Amino acid sequence: MSIHSRSASAAADLALSLISPVARIAGVDIPREKRVEISLTYVYGIGLTRAQKILSKAGVSPDIRVKDLSDADVQKLRGAAEAFTLEGDLRRQEGMALKRLQDIGCLRGRRHRMGLPVRGQRTRTNARTRRGARKTVAGKKK
Repeated sequence: MSIHSRSASAAADLALSLISPVARIAGVDIPREKRVEISLTYVYGIGLTRAQKILSKAGVSPDIRVKDLSDADVQKLRGAAEAFTLEGDLRRQEGMALKRLQDIGCLRGRRHRMGLPVRGQRTRTNARTRRGARKTVAGKKK
């Protein structure tokens, strides 16, 4: 790659960023071409129901596209989203909850540690997702 092609692509990236600012909510770039309601679900901790609550609280229409949002709308969405635990804080909170279960040695914690189903499912068959691929054991010879 030559210097000229690098500078040309850098200039194109700069021009694109000036034309289309990316909406960042909770540290995540949300997709510009989708409806706001759907784009918000790209943030960890926001599903469709929570996205609808955030939009109603911010007073933004769920039907408009992210690229059509004004800066004021994006600020309102950020403010409404800050009321919830999202992204890194939520992941950390869930990790600490699992660690607590493992530390106190309860059944759920032990099952998590062993990589087995936690919620009472059968394991004689049909636990392949948690247990991984089959480990074949040699059959008995006659």
